Amino acid sequence: METPAQALPLDYDHDPDRFRTGRDTALRYGVSTDVHEPIAARLIAEGLRPVLDVGCGDGALGRPLIRAGVPWIGIDLSATLLRDAPRPTVRADATVLPFPDGTFGAVTALYMLYHLEDPERAIREARRVLRPGGLLAVAAPSRYDSPEVRHLMPPEPPSTFDSELAPELLGRHFADVEVDAWDGPWVTLPDAEALRRYLIGKGVPRALAAERAPTMTSFPLPITKRGAIVYGRK
Repeated sequence: METPAQALPLDYDHDPDRFRTGRDTALRYGVSTDVHEPIAARLIAEGLRPVLDVGCGDGALGRPLIRAGVPWIGIDLSATLLRDAPRPTVRADATVLPFPDGTFGAVTALYMLYHLEDPERAIREARRVLRPGGLLAVAAPSRYDSPEVRHLMPPEPPSTFDSELAPELLGRHFADVEVDAWDGPWVTLPDAEALRRYLIGKGVPRALAAERAPTMTSFPLPITKRGAIVYGRK
């Protein structure tokens, strides 16, 4: 019997250090920039404004857009992360956006749709608030991400959203869908401590990460990162 998909838990308010540990580890040991910079560059180059950043977190996408003079609004359910985000922000639900139809030139939903039981509701809402010709950008890891350390992680049910599901889900609502995938050794961990932090960022409980990270004995350890940015044009 097939295991039903499950949304990833929202732990940003009761355990914000898990998110920050994962972000810090990826940036410190990654060999390329994260998705926020190329997405910001594209939105700026295309003159898409204003931008609604759904699940904005602490504003990693908002900062480069604001520096470039692009009007940006961030929304998130986590009051903890919103405290660190630039303004303006709104605490709101991605499936019930508090904006009129056709308000935005671009909407982004980066690394957040897998927190929703029904991510397609958020995709429909994003399309509703986009202007004609507007762009939705979503990002998610692959279900086959980080294969080198998959055996160190507890088994998990399928996610409600990943880079394999994204093109089909966006294709139900956007005629023009573009996939920008990545697949390569974009993170190299130098030692067991870095691996412990990486596992925590991937959602492994801290005690289990501390127990399993030292079982890897070959460092530096390249980690294959897989996922995609998927764009939908209204």
